[in-house]
Amino acid sequence: MELLEQKILKDGKIFQGNILKVDNFLNHQVDVELIDAMGKDFAEHFADAGITRVITLEVSGISMAYTAAKYLGVPMVFAKKIESLTLSDDVYSSKVVSYTKNKEYNIRVDRRFLLPTDRVLIVDDFLAKGEALGGLIDLCEQAGATIAGVGIAIEKVFQGGGPKYREKGYHIYSQAMIDHFTEDSVVFVER
Repeated sequence: MELLEQKILKDGKIFQGNILKVDNFLNHQVDVELIDAMGKDFAEHFADAGITRVITLEVSGISMAYTAAKYLGVPMVFAKKIESLTLSDDVYSSKVVSYTKNKEYNIRVDRRFLLPTDRVLIVDDFLAKGEALGGLIDLCEQAGATIAGVGIAIEKVFQGGGPKYREKGYHIYSQAMIDHFTEDSVVFVER
């Protein structure tokens, strides 16, 4: 998605450890026009997949998953990382390790919000090594739901998560695919 790639080149910051900081428009402060365009793009890409529910992981994926769900006309649910007194014990649960935080989380979704009859679109902000994606896939598999597609805002192809899950047969659509970083810029995969 050229609009997202241009925003990354203009406002993204590269840090040690292959970290791309996009908190000024994607995952802290949100550029609502960009997020709306991203959600619409996901919905258009997966329009014929029979999606019945969009799922993401709190917190960074919520804005784009919401807009994708809005354009698809289906509910959106997010897996919770933070324990809550209001979340029942009747949940699907999986463990994920955050690449940027180097911390393990137990993610959960109430069983009422992820059903065996669902055709799910997984949406997230980043795909690096595939830890978060693996946890969301695990939740869907526990529910018996069908994973109809995966929508990723930014994929760091060189970190292997995308190729690993594509080899397993998942339909992954990434709006911006990073081949590598130079000292001061981002190089996208030629498409």
